[in-house]
Amino acid sequence: MEGGLRRIRRRAIGAEGARVSKKSDSRIVDRGRRVLKLERDAISTTLDRLDESFARAVELLRDTKGRVIVAGVGKSGLIGRKIAATLTSTGTPATFLHPADSAHGDLGIVGADDVALLISKSGESDELLTLIDYLKRLGVRLIALAGERGSALASHADVVLDASVAVEACPHDLAPTTSTTVALAIGDALAVALLEEKGFQREDFARLHPGGALGRRLLTQVHEIMETERLPVLRAGDTMRQAIVLLAERRGIAIMLDGGGKVVGVMTAGDLTRMMERMDREENILSVPVDRVINRTPKVARTDELASAVVYRMEKHGIMSMPVLEKDDLLAGVIHLHDLMRARLA
Repeated sequence: MEGGLRRIRRRAIGAEGARVSKKSDSRIVDRGRRVLKLERDAISTTLDRLDESFARAVELLRDTKGRVIVAGVGKSGLIGRKIAATLTSTGTPATFLHPADSAHGDLGIVGADDVALLISKSGESDELLTLIDYLKRLGVRLIALAGERGSALASHADVVLDASVAVEACPHDLAPTTSTTVALAIGDALAVALLEEKGFQREDFARLHPGGALGRRLLTQVHEIMETERLPVLRAGDTMRQAIVLLAERRGIAIMLDGGGKVVGVMTAGDLTRMMERMDREENILSVPVDRVINRTPKVARTDELASAVVYRMEKHGIMSMPVLEKDDLLAGVIHLHDLMRARLA
């Protein structure tokens, strides 16, 4: 009886604990939603007040003959580093300059043709104002990403982008949260609008990111991957015996050339299977001339073609290998899907 009462009490305590835990989880989720809602609303407000100042800032960045100097203190500095990195990766040379370090020799990176993008919520930090004084004396144009339009930073800037927020997501309205989200969003908007103004393309992005997957897909050409040694070549008069040997040795493809080295047709393992289904069982397949059964309209690749485009055609048509032609239509090599996969292009 006593053991049964203990079990009942444990179940009751467990049920109560589960209810308390569920309420606690709900409160935590509500707090997270509150932060996201505040930041969403702040970006929405920033969107509504975006005006011709934004266009002037983009034009100033577009027309500069130097680089973009991005500066900020504290959390604004962290946002500035990200904006500088985004600008650089999208075709606009930019560097981050910490205002405190600028007073100790780093000002040497600044040139008169540069444009400065200065980020600050208050716009009144001493380090930033010292930097502004030097930049103005040098003749550098200033873009202020300011949380206070009446600040010293805003008053000295050539262009002011309003990054003010009604309240931080921090419940004490202290830790930069909503304000840094808005500053980052404006920085992204500047970078994207700027790259479109400059006509920056996917290929340009790839050249600046050669180590990434997109860079590989947009930069790698067929001639860099194709096989050029011991090509599976057939000549006029060859029979299916030679073709089958090549299909087995050279990964499922044999290519017939004419006397000038141009491709007449292709035999693949799939072609062989279809041919055997069509032919009379009594016929000696090995003695059949290859030119009777080859595919005379094969899919081909070009040496200067992007490998990613070849991958697409191979997958679309269910092809494992293709002959590769040079500009004069002569056979240059063979491209295999397995080679493309090893190069992480498929």
